[in-house]
Amino acid sequence: MKDLSFSRSDFPEGFLFGAATAAYQIEGAQYGGAGHSHWDTFAATPGNVIRREDGAQACDHYHRYEEDFDILKAGGFDAYRFSTSWARVQPEGKGPANPEGLDFYDRLVDAMLARDLKPFLTLYHWELPSALADIGGWANREIPERFADFSELVMGRIGDRVSATATLNEPWCVAFLSHFLGHHAPGLRDIRATARAMHHVMLAHGLATERMRGLGHENLGIVLNFDRAIPASGSAEDRAATATQDAVFNRWFIEAITKGAYPEEALAFLGPHMPAGWEADMATINKPLDWLGVNYYTRHVVKANADDPMSPINLDAELPTTQMGWEIYPEGLEYFLTWLKDEQVGDTPLYVTENGMAWDDRVENGTVFDPERIGFIDGHYQAALRAIKAGANVKGFFYWSLLDNYEWAFGYEKRFGMVHVDFDSMVRTPKASYHALKAAMAR
Repeated sequence: MKDLSFSRSDFPEGFLFGAATAAYQIEGAQYGGAGHSHWDTFAATPGNVIRREDGAQACDHYHRYEEDFDILKAGGFDAYRFSTSWARVQPEGKGPANPEGLDFYDRLVDAMLARDLKPFLTLYHWELPSALADIGGWANREIPERFADFSELVMGRIGDRVSATATLNEPWCVAFLSHFLGHHAPGLRDIRATARAMHHVMLAHGLATERMRGLGHENLGIVLNFDRAIPASGSAEDRAATATQDAVFNRWFIEAITKGAYPEEALAFLGPHMPAGWEADMATINKPLDWLGVNYYTRHVVKANADDPMSPINLDAELPTTQMGWEIYPEGLEYFLTWLKDEQVGDTPLYVTENGMAWDDRVENGTVFDPERIGFIDGHYQAALRAIKAGANVKGFFYWSLLDNYEWAFGYEKRFGMVHVDFDSMVRTPKASYHALKAAMAR
């Protein structure tokens, strides 16, 4: 078996080694009284998802969570990042909670603690109840208020036992990928809806954080995704296109929190479509974080698009790629961890909350040999180590994902897990990458 070049002792005392998942991708949305979500609708619409696959069964984590946590425990992991399904807790997106939903997350947290796994909660990982989608979803200003109510319900049940809580996962995907590019639910291509969603996700973060702090909850943050944008040339046009992409993808969300303002490069085209009076909300959003989650996967080389300045061209990959076609570029993780320390959050604790690669993994003779993933993990953990040595306050690293799972618009074809899942039998098979990480953590 290929070894990883790092060990636990290379990292600071108390550094957390973890794995991450999300509710819709693993639990099985048909169980436990969960309501209908806009992902159910999106997946059922022809052309949106490979083979119109959905999360109704997923990995059946709803029934198999103890087995999955035993795998984490046996691997020597310290922490587990999970999310709550809004549609499971509040099937209509408002009103009373579904008792089965809250009971499930109660059992889930207790099962983690019984195995000495620190629970890292993400309240929203893309599952909007369909009843809220019916009234405009994230384009509607009511949704941030409903989300604050949801956060209070969840934290009222499990907030006393989680180690850390993030409001939302990857608001760029919630807003821009889903409303401007149309690749995720609700599948829109509407700049007015995009601008509103881009603002309302941040208002939701601010309102929920205020609500939770008011109730005495601590260690609150958000999980943002970052994508390294590099100009294709030194031309003024390519540099400007890169600055626009960086502003929309990377700077919009973090600078709303740290600076109380959105980047001018993004407002240049989103500004005319923003909701009236949005500026008054910035004081709610512009509050200190207790920690920041950093999701990082890849980079893009950006060329100006003369026909459409709002949609820069991402050139074909020059470096080796994952099954998703994403370039493998660990240097981008190092860049963002140090950039966040130097220009955005200072000494605020950082966690790499997602980083991983999809690969066409196969079980052969009862094992899964994935040296490519082992190399990917090694490169990105080493990038985090370099950032730590440069002064970034990185407190932990959560591999994405614990399990092969439902990969949204790509259905069940893209396998990110360090544990293989047979989606017919639900048999779990830890991959060589799992065993390599287990050995590194034990050293």
